Amino acid sequence: MAFDKKLLDILACPVCKGALVYHPKQGQLICKFDRLVYPIVDNIPVLLAIEAKSVGSEELEALLK
Repeated sequence: MAFDKKLLDILACPVCKGALVYHPKQGQLICKFDRLVYPIVDNIPVLLAIEAKSVGSEELEALLK
C-alpha cells in the first residue's frame, strides 16, 4: 500500500499550518514556506517538528524539481 495522495487535502505543516508537497521518489512531504522535509515511514507521514529536516533554499529547489 502506497501513500494516499488524497491525504494532502487534509494534512498541513505542524509548524506553519501551510500546505505540504508530496515528493514520491524520496518518500517525503515538503513545506515550502518553512523549508522543512517530513519523512514518510511505512506509508505514514511523520508530522513532528522534531523529526523534520531543515533544508536550504538550493536544496529545496532541487527537491521540488
